[in-house]
Amino acid sequence: MTTNGNIRNVAIIAHVDHGKTTLVDQLLWQSGTFRENQEVSERVMDSGDLERERGITILAKNTSVLYNGMKINIVDTPGHADFGGEVERVLNMVDGVVLLVDAFEGPMPQTKFVLRNALELDLPVVVCINKVDRPEARPNEVVDEVLELFMELDASEAQLDSPFVYASAKKGWAAKEPEDDGNGMTALFDTLIEHIPAPTGDPSATTKILMYNLDYSSYLGRIGIGRVINGTAHVGDALTIVNIHEPESKKTVKISKLYEFAGLEREEVSQASVGSIIAIAGIPEIKIGDTLCGAENPTPLPFSKISEPTLSMNFIVNNSPFAGLEGKYVTSRQIRERLYRELNTDVSIRVEDTENTDVFKVTGRGELHLSILIETMRREGYEFQVSKPVVLYKDVDGKRHEPIEAVTIDVPEEFSGVVIQKLGSRRGELMQMSTSKGGYTRLDFAIPARGLIGYRTEFLTDTKGNGIMNTLFDGYAPYKGDIPERPQGSLISFETGEAIPYGMYNAQERGSLFIAPGTKVYAGMVVGRNARRDDMEVNICKQKKLTNIRASGSDDALRLVPAEILSLEQCLEFIADDELVEITPENLRIRKKVLDATQRMRGRVSKK
Repeated sequence: MTTNGNIRNVAIIAHVDHGKTTLVDQLLWQSGTFRENQEVSERVMDSGDLERERGITILAKNTSVLYNGMKINIVDTPGHADFGGEVERVLNMVDGVVLLVDAFEGPMPQTKFVLRNALELDLPVVVCINKVDRPEARPNEVVDEVLELFMELDASEAQLDSPFVYASAKKGWAAKEPEDDGNGMTALFDTLIEHIPAPTGDPSATTKILMYNLDYSSYLGRIGIGRVINGTAHVGDALTIVNIHEPESKKTVKISKLYEFAGLEREEVSQASVGSIIAIAGIPEIKIGDTLCGAENPTPLPFSKISEPTLSMNFIVNNSPFAGLEGKYVTSRQIRERLYRELNTDVSIRVEDTENTDVFKVTGRGELHLSILIETMRREGYEFQVSKPVVLYKDVDGKRHEPIEAVTIDVPEEFSGVVIQKLGSRRGELMQMSTSKGGYTRLDFAIPARGLIGYRTEFLTDTKGNGIMNTLFDGYAPYKGDIPERPQGSLISFETGEAIPYGMYNAQERGSLFIAPGTKVYAGMVVGRNARRDDMEVNICKQKKLTNIRASGSDDALRLVPAEILSLEQCLEFIADDELVEITPENLRIRKKVLDATQRMRGRVSKK
């Protein structure tokens, strides 16, 4: 075994919004990756449209920087719990991690999740306390909280001695002490090179390359991203694809193009040595978890176990009266092909065919995970319907168990009472309550995953937008009991037509409307939220009958309350078991599964 001393492979892990992508920006700038006059957008690693719009990292991405002749390969990972599968697999690609922690918030649920994964793999950790320039920052207390987290996770003595660096990624400096203003990111660079070990392997052994990620280029086709574990990879090498889950399935392929990462670009190379993180083009059959081996010893390498999904929903071919009017891809064959193609790049998702050829069961890590897939397909021109998300239960010793979420909530003290009340009614159990600086109260709950479906919007309303809620899957536990149904019913369009202000004026007295005047609707489409628990039919297409007689006050202008336009996540939270969300490239509509009012009534009567 030899050591490739000119390379360091490191992943940056943290809770969402703790500054991972901003830190990578500064490392790229200060390593000379960009010209001084080069125009570069903020959070340059968040290259996807959805990532930029939502301000979150969805996919793990690779880059590299050069510092004092040392090549540092960096993997920027997602911070949201729904994309934990991305973090789990890329940690096997690196030799150490930078754990980023907010100097005010301290360790959060996802911090614990990603740190546990790193410690289980025995990876060295460099702890970076970020945002120490915040007025309410408390770096010394956060250091104690991080050390407590290390001990809680049974860290070894070497891991407890992990170095601490203090930084302001936004201002572009890092230092060894919280009181110092650092000279750029030098302190972090030096700490990385000193404490993250160089990759090791046998360059003379049979070539083995383990694939951790996939990319796609319209010019090159599918691109596999992985690490050279042993041997040396050359352009033109004939290698065998094997997978640990399908060891009997083997295929000989040829490397047509080989790349290493140089800044934000891929640099074409003729060969890559042990420890290098590379991209390989020209192999359309390659998948995440595959091992590329030399022909003389084609044995697969172990691949990290990915946590199981906990939430499912049905993707259904659109059969509404407006079906096919707005989408480019609308058939069951096209939708099925797209869903199964997602399995190539997202290891946390599952897709199953059902008895109905127009319905596909898709399971994922959470509402956000599934809604990102829905929004991506929508922007690609797909048209379909989705059902209400439901949790996946397990039978353990003959008893039904359900997924439990660990929820951490930070709210102003005045709102803590209503949050405790609402989550208590959803079978949430308050585990801990503490008061921090700034008048905020931290509430830690253990709650069934189904109890959070439909709660986020309600939470923002109850806290007037001042609350912060973070969740993390915490395992399975015995069924906690029934949860009260949605407290408000739906307002349902009585007929097909166009929403008229006169009809909407009468309907808005019953609740809040989701559509604006002039919107085309159909019978059975949900157009608003009823103030009462039951569903109600409303005729929003009703027009005022015109006469020649005028009376004082009868022709006053109608005052309509502005419509409550729901986002995709809000639609998924709102719908009931007997409703669907119709997804098209242009519109989101909520509808009843059974559009005919008479058939819905018969269905309700038969259930009774």
